[in-house]
Amino acid sequence: MRTDAEELIGAVLDGDRRAVARAISMVEDQLPGKVELLQGLYTRGNHTYICGVTGPPGAGKSTLVDKIAGYARQEGKQVGIVCVDPTSPFSGGALLGDRIRMPDLSTDPGVFIRSMATRGSRGGLARATREVVILLGATGVDQVLLETVGVGQIELDIAETADTTMVVLVPESGDGIQAMKAGLMEIGDIFVINKADRDGAEGLKIELESVLAMREDKEWVPPVLKTMANTGEGTTELVETVQEHRSFLDRSGEGERRRRQRLAAYVMEIVLETLTRRLWRESGLQEQLDGRLDDVMEGRIDPFTVAEEILTAGGMPASLEGEDA
Repeated sequence: MRTDAEELIGAVLDGDRRAVARAISMVEDQLPGKVELLQGLYTRGNHTYICGVTGPPGAGKSTLVDKIAGYARQEGKQVGIVCVDPTSPFSGGALLGDRIRMPDLSTDPGVFIRSMATRGSRGGLARATREVVILLGATGVDQVLLETVGVGQIELDIAETADTTMVVLVPESGDGIQAMKAGLMEIGDIFVINKADRDGAEGLKIELESVLAMREDKEWVPPVLKTMANTGEGTTELVETVQEHRSFLDRSGEGERRRRQRLAAYVMEIVLETLTRRLWRESGLQEQLDGRLDDVMEGRIDPFTVAEEILTAGGMPASLEGEDA
């Protein structure tokens, strides 16, 4: 007799949109059957090209994603779009709806759009996003566009999931400095100055290009493009640049190196999460911690000593010093 996960796997592979939505919810909510589901779909969705789009709120990321997906649809390609939004304080779900931001694409049968909430968790977010991409890849989409909520540590984590990372900035708001502070200058593959009809666009372009010219990686010097997403100006060049970077990743071997690095981190994350869950839930260490909290609160013992006691009880070396300390 087939399990629910097996039936869902078959429906996802058949392109059933409701099944895909159900599968994504199973992954996001960590429901029973999630692991079986991903095991059955992983080999089908592991090699999908991922373009991450990040930048400050209000930069026009959604409009650019809409344009890029539109070009892909004109070529007959299927596209998956994952939009990472702030968490609603009422429902716990994504604050912005995909159909509000991309009304034309939301009714296109060749495009699957999913909004994901941050849910206040950086690590969990990156993990769930990666797994949603696997699910979408299993449906046969040519590429997944991954749009993040805004510039910050979460965005840097999600950018590590993408093959190509596009950073969208706007003039007149100090975005150049913001990008440098956030570390995006190191991980961006393509920089886009959107709303380029505003004052300061050319100055920002020159500023970014001068900094990017100093990057150590000389094989691919990130280009800085100017667009006006609302009118479509510059978006053709942007799509062509994305394709150029995709080709660069294939011919240089950089794409394989990045995928290997991501997969190693993914497996380590699965192992660490499983070990942590078992350590606390199945070994009685949680009870030991609870029994010592009053002592820590009252200053009778320090948290480091308690941590060493817990490690010893768990059969691990008690030293808290790192190997390189």
